[in-house]
Amino acid sequence: MRLSRRSFVGSVGAGVAAIGSLGAASGSAEAQAIYMPADWHGAEFDKLLKSKARVKQVFDATSIQEGGPLSPIKNSFNGLHFGYAVPADQIRIVAALRGQANLMNFDDSMWAKYRLGEYTKTEDPLTKAPAVRNIYYPKDASLTSTDINDRKSVYQDYSIEALCARGMTMLSCHNATMHQAAGIVKRFSLTVTADEVTRDLQAHMVPGAISVPAMVAAVAMLQCDGKYAYTMG
Repeated sequence: MRLSRRSFVGSVGAGVAAIGSLGAASGSAEAQAIYMPADWHGAEFDKLLKSKARVKQVFDATSIQEGGPLSPIKNSFNGLHFGYAVPADQIRIVAALRGQANLMNFDDSMWAKYRLGEYTKTEDPLTKAPAVRNIYYPKDASLTSTDINDRKSVYQDYSIEALCARGMTMLSCHNATMHQAAGIVKRFSLTVTADEVTRDLQAHMVPGAISVPAMVAAVAMLQCDGKYAYTMG
C-alpha cells in the first residue's frame, strides 16, 4: 500500500507502536507499509551515514531565530579546526533543520513565490521589509580577512553558503515541508494544493541541502548508525 503524503503525515503520530503492529500484520497484507517517494535523497543520506570523518556532529534546529542555529555550527568548525587541530577534511557537520528552520533550505525563488519572509516574519536587512529571498544563504561580503583572530574574518561567516563550503550538509524535513506547505496555502489563500507546493519547494532547495522523510528519524539514524555527536541547535 503506497500512502499519500497527506496520509503518511497523519500516520506519523502513531509512532513506533503503529510500525510494530504493521510488522505483525497478516501475510495477506501488502508489503509496502511506508511511503518512500523518489524525492527523498536516500543515496546522499547514506553517504553521510558512511562518512569516515574523524569528527561527525549533527545540529538539531527547529527555529530560524535570525539564522541563530547556524552560528554554533561556525563555532564548532572553528573550535575543532583551530582549537583541536582537526584537519578541515576530517570534520563533517550536519544541520538537521526541522520546524520553521526547515524553510532555510529553500532558494530565493521560493522565498519570493510563497512569501516566506512574511510567513516567518523574517525581515530583509537590506530592504527592512519581509524577505523575498533567502537571507541566510549568501556569504557575508563584508568578511574578507583570513586572520583567525580578526572579528571580520571569513571564519566568522555563518551563512549557509560559507558553512557548506567548509563541509556542512543541510537536511530538509519532508514532514515539516508538507506541514508548512499546507500552512502557506491556508495563510495566503492559494489556489494550488499543499502537495503541489511541497513538490515545488523540494525542487528548489539551496545547494548542499538534501531531503529526508522525517527529521526525528534521520537524527536517530545519524546518531546510531553514523555515530554522529548530537547537539541541540
